[in-house]
Amino acid sequence: MPERKPFAILVLNNISQVGLKRLPAERYHIDKEAAHPDAILLRSQDLHEMKIAASVKAIGRAGAGTNNIPVKAMSERGVPVFNAPGANANAVKELVLAGMLIAARNLAPALEFVRAISGGDEALAKRVEEGKKQFAGTELPRHTLGVIGLGKIGSLVADAAIHLGMNVLGYDPEITVDAAWSLPAQVKKAQSIDEVLKASHFVTLHVPLLPQTRNLVNAKNLELVRSGTILLNFSREGIVDSAAVVQALAAHKLKYYVTDFPDSRLAGEPGVIALPHLGASTREAEDNCAVMVADQVREYLEHGNVSNAVNFPDMIMPRESPYRVAIANANVPNMVAQISTIIAKAGLNIHNMLNKSKGEMAYTLVDVDSAATPDLVAQLAKIGGVLAVRYLPLRD
Repeated sequence: MPERKPFAILVLNNISQVGLKRLPAERYHIDKEAAHPDAILLRSQDLHEMKIAASVKAIGRAGAGTNNIPVKAMSERGVPVFNAPGANANAVKELVLAGMLIAARNLAPALEFVRAISGGDEALAKRVEEGKKQFAGTELPRHTLGVIGLGKIGSLVADAAIHLGMNVLGYDPEITVDAAWSLPAQVKKAQSIDEVLKASHFVTLHVPLLPQTRNLVNAKNLELVRSGTILLNFSREGIVDSAAVVQALAAHKLKYYVTDFPDSRLAGEPGVIALPHLGASTREAEDNCAVMVADQVREYLEHGNVSNAVNFPDMIMPRESPYRVAIANANVPNMVAQISTIIAKAGLNIHNMLNKSKGEMAYTLVDVDSAATPDLVAQLAKIGGVLAVRYLPLRD
């Protein structure tokens, strides 16, 4: 089998070397300025205004959210967009717990109070004793934590809160079977967001930013919270209506709004504790995300298998032949029959085939018993609705 050029990988952000080392040097050329990359790896770089080369076959986001990637445009080109769901879950969970404790014990204003004290030890001690009463807080046990979104992060937060002695009320109409199995049995299931907001002392949000979740927490439902509620947003900025939060803080409906997304509308507002997007900013989380997404992109480039693509169906087909064809297409009728017919007319025997769909996207892997020709690939590409065709002979 002829020697093949290494895959070119364009890296747009500081991706952990632990992850990049998953791409062996003899097969992958990693370059921060590759003009014709086979794949792009990134974290926060905004691709919406960037011209993405026609050579790109996959995009890997070393994190969970993909709002910085033109997913729809990539789908139309038959390019999967991979992410790393759950890889930073523990890091976010720990920051949520830190946020709850900062708010419950009034640590943010207490730190500012001490920082502002001047004078000698005697004066400092006097000021501390005089002022500490204003920062008296509450303990977490027996208080209710409302968790909106019970995916990997939400489930970990719920479990940690239970171990801290809290009551947990959870809501997630889109909960997956795997998430349901991992959810602690002590979590009480709510039937609506309103129920969570009415019953909780703390509310934490763990949902993706979608059109239907934008301003999920807003002026109308913030009227339902009990006075002194603490709202935590370590999900996405647009999940919460910032103007409504300012009003709720002024009305003392909210005691604190703890968020990982600084916002000019919240700057300087009493009761706002804003962090500089630290959710996944741990060495461990960065390593985990990079490893996960590098493995997924490598598996796709070499074998066509798909795991955790936001726009493609998950699909793993073990190799049963050195000769594999991967076809991304619109989810339309008669596609598999057309693919099979063209392969048969080329005189190739189908050893194994797998086809799955996800929304408007479908994906097919075909293992054949002998080498595919460029003409066969061209014929498959001409089928109406086919977006991309790749021939993936097994590499030595």
